[in-house]
Amino acid sequence: MASSRWLLHALLLVLILHMDSMLLKTASMPPPSPVVCSGPDGGDGCILRNSYGAWNDRLDCRVQNVTYPSTEEELRSAVAYAARHRLNVKVVSKFSHTIPKLACPGRAGSAGSFLISTANYASGIDINVTSLVVTADAGVPLRELIDRVEGQGLSLVAVPYWEGVSVAGLISTGAHGSSWWGKGGAVHDHVVGISLVVPAKESEGFAKVIRIEAQDQLLNAARVSLGMLGVISKVKFSLEKGFKRSITYDFTDDARIEEIYTDQAMKYEFADITWYPSKHTAVYRNDNRVPLNTSGDGLYDFLGFQSNSVVVSKSVRATEKLLENARNVDGKCALASTTVGYKKLIANGLRNGLIFTGYPVIGRQGKMQTSGSCLYSAPSRTDLTCAWDPRIDGLFFYESTAIFPAQRFADFVRDVKKLRDMNPKNFCGVDIYNGFLVRFIKASKAYLGQSEDSIVVDFNYYRADDPSTPRLNQDVWEEVEQMAFFKHGATPHWAKNRNLAFLNVRNKYPNFGKFMAAKKQLDPQNLFSSEWSDDILFRNEAAKGDGCALEGQCICSEDRHCSPAKGYLCKAGLVYQEARVCRYTESSMA
Repeated sequence: MASSRWLLHALLLVLILHMDSMLLKTASMPPPSPVVCSGPDGGDGCILRNSYGAWNDRLDCRVQNVTYPSTEEELRSAVAYAARHRLNVKVVSKFSHTIPKLACPGRAGSAGSFLISTANYASGIDINVTSLVVTADAGVPLRELIDRVEGQGLSLVAVPYWEGVSVAGLISTGAHGSSWWGKGGAVHDHVVGISLVVPAKESEGFAKVIRIEAQDQLLNAARVSLGMLGVISKVKFSLEKGFKRSITYDFTDDARIEEIYTDQAMKYEFADITWYPSKHTAVYRNDNRVPLNTSGDGLYDFLGFQSNSVVVSKSVRATEKLLENARNVDGKCALASTTVGYKKLIANGLRNGLIFTGYPVIGRQGKMQTSGSCLYSAPSRTDLTCAWDPRIDGLFFYESTAIFPAQRFADFVRDVKKLRDMNPKNFCGVDIYNGFLVRFIKASKAYLGQSEDSIVVDFNYYRADDPSTPRLNQDVWEEVEQMAFFKHGATPHWAKNRNLAFLNVRNKYPNFGKFMAAKKQLDPQNLFSSEWSDDILFRNEAAKGDGCALEGQCICSEDRHCSPAKGYLCKAGLVYQEARVCRYTESSMA
């Protein structure tokens, strides 16, 4: 008992230090480049990594050549080079936050692969105030686009919560905010034009730029393309006159989430809900636009996206590992309680000015939706960075995102509550992060968008450094995941999720055949496909091997797919009994 109390005291001390670091407003160390090349001029090949360090050595994305165009013509020339030499080609921006390896062009090695980076193709932003549209180069960072638009007295209505994306990356994987009003919360539904570089005949120079406008049927394929149709060179977004938003977070009991979630979406234009199951707490974001002359200059600097002290990030991660190894559920619950309490105290990063002083918080649209202050950059400040920066052994987590038809979400919540009520402490691990973040997106005409009004649920949870290491409450999160995608018909967010979420995904999109027809038309040589995109789109079942279920590479059907040596055996789900999960069984360790 004494050692357990010491651990809890140490845990709370780390959290207090973590909270103090959140108050630091100094710019942090910029994230590393996602592309690392070796040898003179990259002659020994390059490796593409994502920003979370989730593509380990076993899964390295190796590429033979990387090019950095700075104009649309240079971009066209790069595609022409790939087409002429029949190289598989993909695109990456200065950011690399996609969890699946959609940006990797390789097929079992670097030979025959070609990577285009838009890091230097990021200067063009053309705002037409009269027509209320903005056209931006593919590599323009989202924050720069927002600030330029707001500077003209206009606003982008739909943008995601995280700003570490480029203009092209933003739409390619279906990024979104939260709204059922107007055109909805999905960014691609506010796109009214796309310029795409595609392969062409030799007489046309092996590549050409096509301009797809709002009236063109191809726009429905290009809006959410996963980088599989060609290379996006420019994106045109619709705008509105500038406006402000008024936000209040209502922390309350979670008893009626499954009954009132649609009411929340109808009442508030930018509503969302954060659900902390272990705490029986729901946080309703009451968020509507207000006139531009309304008093207030607030901003949203989301707690999880602020700069963190490297020492604190490493300490929090070390504490998580200690709790996992000790199977200390109480320690995780203590951390969850303090985390949720602190979020309530500081309004999760909302500020009226320098600090949060009370509700409502009112500010310009460009400051109230998307955030990511840990991205911005003071190279000399190596003591501050994003908490998950792989260079510091900080946070390491899974991010699962399920998108439900609106009417099916209530049954999912009821099932999760049944599982939670068996032992609420099992859900403390998700509440240390962001609980369940519930958002709203409208039906879309995009072929790989949602065909009906939908609910998006994000949840983050601990990930072990070693893929062969099972985690505390492994079975709980596998059951929630399988409930979502296989019992309740959710589709996965294209930029997130473990591989098993994509099983048979093509059958969940009624217009998938139209998307593939557009791909055949624009990319007949299949240059923009790879083993990674094929794995996501056409996966029926993964090859199974020892430990394959631990990182979501398969669904277990035998104990060896889990970790029997560490006490994790393949068992049926507790609520969704068709689920097959890796559950810790003490008797197996006897």
